Amino acid sequence: MSLNDSDREDTTIYKAVVNDEEQYSIWPADRENPLGWHDAGKSGLKAEVLEYIKEVWSDMRPLSLRKRMEEMAKNPPPPPPAPSTEPRPSGNDLVRRLSEGEHPVEASLSPEKTVQIFKERIDLGHLHIKFTDTTGGTELGVRLDKDAIDLSKADFEAGKGTAHLEGKLTLNYIPVRCIADIDLASLTGQGRLVTESVA
Repeated sequence: MSLNDSDREDTTIYKAVVNDEEQYSIWPADRENPLGWHDAGKSGLKAEVLEYIKEVWSDMRPLSLRKRMEEMAKNPPPPPPAPSTEPRPSGNDLVRRLSEGEHPVEASLSPEKTVQIFKERIDLGHLHIKFTDTTGGTELGVRLDKDAIDLSKADFEAGKGTAHLEGKLTLNYIPVRCIADIDLASLTGQGRLVTESVA
């Protein structure tokens, strides 16, 4: 993993922290943990701690979701009724809606909403993007496509410019690509979905 100049100059000692949902983050070792976060047993330079998190955080799903899915696997719901012969509307309403035009989005970050944590999520290759104009806000966990993202207009040190992000996920059983342009000053921007399947 190559380090950029800002990482090379950063001699801060960080530690890995984990919350009750078994989600990991990075935190300066000399600062008190944020509420609800605990030491995960690794400290060192930023690159070392990020590498450790990559190794141990293999399942991005929150613990409560994993437990719910395990419970559903043990006690599956009853089979659905026989398919109707009535014609069904094609596709999925939410996917279709988010695929039409641009929508307001924000980078969903924890433990703090900062440009530094935004950059760390990009380095880890996984980011939560929230479509804020849907009911309750639709938050999507996106596995970033390193070859498609463009950070050339983003100045993370100054907290200015725009990051162009692209990545894949499955939403309501439909494979989609999420495309978002996030403004570093506000960590908000515009985004849309593109269905990956052949129409």
